[in-house]
Amino acid sequence: MVAPRANWKGFIKFGEVAFPVALYTAASTSERIAFHTLNRKTGNRVRREFVDGETGDPVEREDQVKGFEIEDGRYVVLEPEEVAAAIPESDKTLKVEAFIPFEEVDDVYFDKPYYLAPDKMGSDAFKLLRDGMEKAKVAAIARAVLFRRLRTLLIRPHGKGLVGSTLNFDYEVRSSEKAFEEMPDLKIEGEMLELAKHIINTKKGEFDPKQFDDRYEAAVAELVKAKIEGRALPKKKAPPAPKRSDLLQALRESAGMAAPAKAKRTAANANAGKNRQKATRASAPKSRSSGGAHQRRAG
Repeated sequence: MVAPRANWKGFIKFGEVAFPVALYTAASTSERIAFHTLNRKTGNRVRREFVDGETGDPVEREDQVKGFEIEDGRYVVLEPEEVAAAIPESDKTLKVEAFIPFEEVDDVYFDKPYYLAPDKMGSDAFKLLRDGMEKAKVAAIARAVLFRRLRTLLIRPHGKGLVGSTLNFDYEVRSSEKAFEEMPDLKIEGEMLELAKHIINTKKGEFDPKQFDDRYEAAVAELVKAKIEGRALPKKKAPPAPKRSDLLQALRESAGMAAPAKAKRTAANANAGKNRQKATRASAPKSRSSGGAHQRRAG
């Protein structure tokens, strides 16, 4: 098996202690099934080409330049050397600025995870930082120039090594107040809240990523295999229509505390109902006959 290639190499520095580390991608989409765009008529791959938005003429790479739109149709042109000059200088060092409790950073700020491992020498200092953070139950906030930008990382102990998650900038995270501003101000209490707590307690478990499969990826893989083998393509089943129900009734049913609101009658109950109807019809003429005889005698 080929050893993973480091995405970045540098140093971690906390206080006056510094040691070399290598940064590796922790999550990747490279194993997903990928498609190519083809010409349906020839079966050949289609090549992407940049064209002028007005003339439609192809634009060669050497004639392409970055531009920032300042208003409709007007741009500020930025030359490659000007963009390069804006990239902050890197000293290849992850400088730890603070140690904070694990739970202090909101998950919405998490961007991409990377594994951090000791690079060649420096294993003792690496273990010292890892074990010290684990014992103190803290994470490290560090900054370094990664991939052309000054990035902030949250570094935490992870198994035998460390995991560093790049953090989104504050301007990149949308306001939760605006996202939830139309939420009605409802107060849930009493039986409904107790039932919800009961259901949550009965569903408690542990996170195991192996239990969650990528159904789309598996379905596409089966589709490709079927076409290669010339088999009939798998047909997609129509999903069952969701049923609408009363919230309290649904909670009771989920907790196993009540039968469905509209339970179907059993065959025995249905037959019993039919027998009662027959008995009623059979007795009705007798009542009318008895009533008529009584009237004649009275007359």
